[in-house]
Amino acid sequence: MSGQSKGGKDLTQGPIASTLLLFAIPTLASNILQSLNGSINAIWVGRFLGAQALAATANANIIMFLMFSVVFGFGMASTVMIAQAIGRRDLDAARRAFGSAVGFCSMLGLGVAIAGWIGAPALLRLLATPAEAFPLALVYLRVIFIAMPATLLSVMMMMGLRGAGDARTPLIFMIVSVAIDLILNPVLILGLGPIPAFGIAGSAAATAAAGFVSLIGLVSFTYAKDLPLRLRGAELRYLWPAADEMRVLVGKGLPMGLQMIVMSASGLVMIGLVNREGLLVTAAYGAAQQIWTYLQMPAMAMGAAVSAMAAQNVGAGRWDRISRITGYGIGYLLAITSAMIAIILLFHAPLLSLFLGSNQAAIDAAWNMQLLASWSFLIFGITMILFGVMRANGVVVAPLLILTFTLFGVRLGFYELGYPSLGANALWLSFPVGSGVALLLAWAVYAQGGWRKAKLMVPVHEEECREAVHSEAEPAGRIAPAG
Repeated sequence: MSGQSKGGKDLTQGPIASTLLLFAIPTLASNILQSLNGSINAIWVGRFLGAQALAATANANIIMFLMFSVVFGFGMASTVMIAQAIGRRDLDAARRAFGSAVGFCSMLGLGVAIAGWIGAPALLRLLATPAEAFPLALVYLRVIFIAMPATLLSVMMMMGLRGAGDARTPLIFMIVSVAIDLILNPVLILGLGPIPAFGIAGSAAATAAAGFVSLIGLVSFTYAKDLPLRLRGAELRYLWPAADEMRVLVGKGLPMGLQMIVMSASGLVMIGLVNREGLLVTAAYGAAQQIWTYLQMPAMAMGAAVSAMAAQNVGAGRWDRISRITGYGIGYLLAITSAMIAIILLFHAPLLSLFLGSNQAAIDAAWNMQLLASWSFLIFGITMILFGVMRANGVVVAPLLILTFTLFGVRLGFYELGYPSLGANALWLSFPVGSGVALLLAWAVYAQGGWRKAKLMVPVHEEECREAVHSEAEPAGRIAPAG
């Protein structure tokens, strides 16, 4: 396979620099769109329904994030499996991995929807949801759980397509989903025209409708364009998760999902420590955190792009390209994140006033946080690139251990030791300290090279071994989609 093949892209040939950049940009755009969508929806709910409704959605979103963290892990595992299979020119193995991931995610989503509907009250009580926000949160959460199968399945399919080298199709349907959500939110909340007002249930229904429409569109587009991962005829049996694929999905996916949960848990601990500093600092931190969310995006997008590209090259045995993929990934990450930090610091006053209004004391506090902590996202980004490359060969436990140690042991340890002399600044300085130690540990594991000896994640079936012998005589191997 060379170049474009009906939606999939061969990431093992041609110039690394331009291929990686063009592959990463759609993923970054998708992340930005998703975050903007969440921010705008929060504005709709807060402006139209008030603080209680906003608090209700915040509590529901914590539960949603935990679910997405688990699916993200399985999605990344399937991305690497698919990418490795595509790299070794084994389309059938890629379809097997994709089918198992989609089938498993469908069953998971259905189970989550049923359990979530029944257990929503208990979940909200476990989160200590304020009594005044409880009824609204319950309505919102139950509607969101109804949409969970479609939403999780869309995420899984988009990640699988990226493994096949197709970052464009996921972006198209992310745009579709966000557009529907943004349009329907005010319509269903307020009840415009003949449509009755549904209040907070309308906000959840808008998100649900966007998820279902996007999923239907994504599946239809996959078959209309005959994308490489589409399943037909006997291949539909791949939707029943096979034992060997499931061992890889669970064995590799859970540690990757736990990485997200560890990062989220660390954020919750940090908020608890910030709250001790009083309302002014908490408000300032909330504004700074909104901006930092966007600073993390290049790291996540470039890390995912590097991981998929490296996985294809691992599958193809092109180890000569791995170091250059890592180098270009780090270079792009530093360039993009540095530019974003410069803009954020240069225009800090108007940006912070979007969240803090004319409260100069809070703006000054947030400015201090940004000066001390913003540059740590450069270090964080490099670490994510190294993790992404190692993940491309199935190494997932070391990154989890490094993150857990640095986010809790190093960051909180620095805070405890530094607080008596530094005060609240110990919190903001703990960001670069924790990120710095994480980078040193990640680089030590990467440079040591043991991760290169891991075996391919994608299972090899006996009939595939026989077919691979015949495929060597064909220039395109087995990657050309069957009709």
